Amino acid sequence: MSFRRFLPVLLLPLAVIGCTRPAPPPAPTAARYTVGTPYELGGSWSYPREDFSLTEAGLAAIIADPRGGRVTANGETYDPALLTAAHRTLQLPAIIRVTNLENGRELRLRVNDRGPAQVGRLLALSRRAAELLGVAAGTQIAITVDSDASRALAAAMPQPEATTLAVATAPRGVVESESLAPPPGAQAATRLRQARSGPAIAAGPVEAAAQAVPLRLPEELAQGVARPGRLFVQGSNFTSRTDAQRQAARMGGARVEPFGPPRRPEYRVRLGPFASVAEADRALELVRRSGVSEARLLVDY
Repeated sequence: MSFRRFLPVLLLPLAVIGCTRPAPPPAPTAARYTVGTPYELGGSWSYPREDFSLTEAGLAAIIADPRGGRVTANGETYDPALLTAAHRTLQLPAIIRVTNLENGRELRLRVNDRGPAQVGRLLALSRRAAELLGVAAGTQIAITVDSDASRALAAAMPQPEATTLAVATAPRGVVESESLAPPPGAQAATRLRQARSGPAIAAGPVEAAAQAVPLRLPEELAQGVARPGRLFVQGSNFTSRTDAQRQAARMGGARVEPFGPPRRPEYRVRLGPFASVAEADRALELVRRSGVSEARLLVDY
């Protein structure tokens, strides 16, 4: 039997394979502004909210993904080479200033995802951001929201339809109307109001947001003074000292500390300070097991 009789049969599967084209890549998801709904991550519930004046300090994490390409919580494409970060509750996107309290370096980052997954960590940084800031897992950091830049993004970027309140206009009856010329001085007054209020921020397409704050933030690293702080496990804040003392007892003898105006003080519940991150992590785990699920690690500096 000749081998040539089987040659066409052997070549057929190869021809079929050669004609098969790879599936086209999925269309990119449009970046959008979002706040989101409560969710569970790492065994802890988080409740997103808009906050354009947030300032807090805690421990850093580094985003584990070594490669880019996935879609973030607000529809952007993750790139570890960009200056981005993940936060549990901030509106997305938001622009924040991050300070490494242990070496004084400061950098602006774009928060566009949810995280960190590890309980007790404040912010997860992209690999490039961590490299520039000199941040390792567990480094003390402080964050402050850039209010103006974040509000510009909120006004300019598209928002999910679910967050838009549809208001039907009242029906208009048949009314005869006539357009009249503006009275003398009206145009001058309008120009004066515009000059006093400054240029308006136009809400609309993503391009408007890109002009206000680009997706790729510049690597503008500032060097400040190192200000390492002390690590605490903090429970809830209360308006009643009795309620605060009840939680302090549950947390194993934590302190109740008053803060705020003397006439209307609030009370916070704290354990610490702790000498190391490992010690603080162990204390946080014990507190959470006692039923205080909202307990967190913070840095007081």
